[in-house]
Amino acid sequence: MSLKIFYQKSPRLGGYFDVDRLKTEIKTLEFEASQPDFWQDQGHAKVVSKKLDNLKDEVFSWEKIKKEADELLSFAHLAEKEKEPGLEQEIREKFSKLEKKYESMEFHLLLAGKYDQESAIMAIHAGTGGTEAQDWVEMLLRMYLRFCEKMNWQTKILDKSPGTEAGIKSVTLSVEGRWAYGYLKNEAGVHRLVRISPFDAEHMRHTSFALVEVLPELPEALNIEIDPKDLRVDTFCASGHGGQSVNKTSSAVRLVHLPTKITVSCQNERSQQQNRETALKILKTKLHQLEEQERQKEKQELRGEYAAAEWGNQIRSYVLHPYKMVKDHRTKFETQDTEAVLDGDILPFIESNLKAKVGKRG
Repeated sequence: MSLKIFYQKSPRLGGYFDVDRLKTEIKTLEFEASQPDFWQDQGHAKVVSKKLDNLKDEVFSWEKIKKEADELLSFAHLAEKEKEPGLEQEIREKFSKLEKKYESMEFHLLLAGKYDQESAIMAIHAGTGGTEAQDWVEMLLRMYLRFCEKMNWQTKILDKSPGTEAGIKSVTLSVEGRWAYGYLKNEAGVHRLVRISPFDAEHMRHTSFALVEVLPELPEALNIEIDPKDLRVDTFCASGHGGQSVNKTSSAVRLVHLPTKITVSCQNERSQQQNRETALKILKTKLHQLEEQERQKEKQELRGEYAAAEWGNQIRSYVLHPYKMVKDHRTKFETQDTEAVLDGDILPFIESNLKAKVGKRG
């Protein structure tokens, strides 16, 4: 890269962030947090404190990159004047490293949705395919747990219904971490698997489907009031791992919201009360989502490409036989490294989908 090209690119490194807007928002939140009655509403206070910390981290990261860009630009000007051999190569290498940092930060600009910075609640359900589909759910769960681990997000299984013979019928998990919903919302939809069945004595090729749902974890949803008359509460014995009494007492809870028929269950907490609170939290989030959809009167955005039980509308296919290929049908992005994908390497698929959405909006 010549120094002229560097000069052309460096303004992009230094001028593509609205730090002033973020700083104004930080001042507004800091003023709110300094009020004497701020912690009277602890739920709201925690939301504000978390947002404040996130904004400060974001401003720090952007300003650090800008400082490095300004220093590198000054060094490049000095090197051009002195015309010392070898300096241009050193500048080129430093610029390459800086540009990678910038591109990583720039990617977050694609996550501009209302809830993209929030944590997420993810559910995976077996579709058509019987035991095969239930095994496919377990494979997807492992894939997402590995991905979340790579992203340094905390995960927790909230509810899991084991399959009849193998695998999992359905599983719900929480994903705690900044940008979790912004990334994972791109995984919402039907996932299709083609492989030689390990459960088929004749080793025939089978096609299985699983449905992935993703919701943002919304603190404001907790303010939704639910009439007790509209709620049916069922308790049952948990089927997962637990302590001495978890599987012997009716600690698991299933909530049914009668007007909407929305059903939520939780069984992995230690007590019935904890399971009820977690299930109620998820139910309120789903009701909040329903209100959003009704207000917007447009295609579901919170669930991405969600298609209820219409298994032909798969967003991605994972083919393990007769060839190896994972292909996203929305962006046509594909890879032959199926093992890496199933081991959690799904970021390239998410990035391609986010960039495609931005391109459509543009």
